[in-house]
Amino acid sequence: MKLPPLSSEPKHSSYDVVIVGGAMIGSSAAWFLTDNPDFNGSVLVVERDPSYEWCSTAHTNSCIRQQFSNEINVRISQYGAEFVKNFRDFLGGDPDVPDVPLHSYGYMYLADTEEFGAVLRENQKIQADLGAGTRILSPEEIAKDYPFYNLDGIVLASHNPIDEGYFEGSTMFDWWRRKARQNGVEYLTNEVVAMTRDGDKVQSVTLKTGEVISAGTVINASGPRAVLTARMAGLEVPVEPRRRYTFIFDCETELPRALPLTIDPSGVHMRDDGQYFLCGGPPDDDPAADYDDFSIDHSLWEEKYWPAIANRVPAFERVKVVNSWVGHYAYNTLDQNAIIGPHTEVKNFIFVNGFSGHGFQQSPAMGRGVAELVAYGEFRALDLSPLGYERIERGEPFLEKAVI
Repeated sequence: MKLPPLSSEPKHSSYDVVIVGGAMIGSSAAWFLTDNPDFNGSVLVVERDPSYEWCSTAHTNSCIRQQFSNEINVRISQYGAEFVKNFRDFLGGDPDVPDVPLHSYGYMYLADTEEFGAVLRENQKIQADLGAGTRILSPEEIAKDYPFYNLDGIVLASHNPIDEGYFEGSTMFDWWRRKARQNGVEYLTNEVVAMTRDGDKVQSVTLKTGEVISAGTVINASGPRAVLTARMAGLEVPVEPRRRYTFIFDCETELPRALPLTIDPSGVHMRDDGQYFLCGGPPDDDPAADYDDFSIDHSLWEEKYWPAIANRVPAFERVKVVNSWVGHYAYNTLDQNAIIGPHTEVKNFIFVNGFSGHGFQQSPAMGRGVAELVAYGEFRALDLSPLGYERIERGEPFLEKAVI
């Protein structure tokens, strides 16, 4: 089915659902709404940049893991892995829909203190009880399976090689968007610049081109710009853009097997990336960034990332950077966990924000959850209420110990 060109003009003056932001999370919500048999309403997705060049989706490393400390986060990613592995089936078995490869070489958390080792052991018990394949490895066991590491100072590691690694998230995003449009969702190249609200309900959104659109439900899927969208409705959400750096590099020495996504005690992470390797992490000074600031500080490679990876994998003493970029985390300053659900007073304004780097892997569960909220007024397949807006209002963090 050939899709019509994107337009900046809405076809209608009223929609049952208006989604502000059409990247990974917004498109997940859009597709899941069309896939829900109990929802038959109209959906408008408003995306300010149809190229998606600067959104978080375009700068993701597309990783997925079950190594979290909270049951809900483990279950969210388990559903994400199930969705990725059965993507074509979930999208109705269309033979045109490609497979989405999941490269399952796992995350390798390295502990250099007994205190952090105890946290990893505690997390492993939670994960194992939920069916995850996480295991605790001694330095001797790590060296046997992964002889390329320098393990000086390492007391143990946590590793899960099952349904954990990275996947082709751009393919999933592209087909969610395509299938949503085929199913009747209208994507608009425009920008929401204002909202009108009457007490406990958002009544309409105003587009940059001047049109006023009545909305039954508004979904905030604005990524790092979430607070700007919330403020249009007179609401607040503790989300801001934070710079995250990625360097792609080539190595002169071939490793004997794939490098797991390794979280070094330095805070730098690295992994196999097909022909090359990838590493990244936060800067030492990590303030909020300007929304359009994607400038890269190349000194971080020389002063932070390269020394860390060369220390942990001596073969990386001889490498060459072949690409680099800066992306923005939609950083939840309260607790670095997702925020999903309606505002406590404005019930037709739904947040799906603040993923702090977990958005790609959590997008299937989040899209399904948002669709359930719209269709039923509640979560059904998986209770995501611990990640609701209520904790934001109370200022009570939902603590997750495994944040990278």
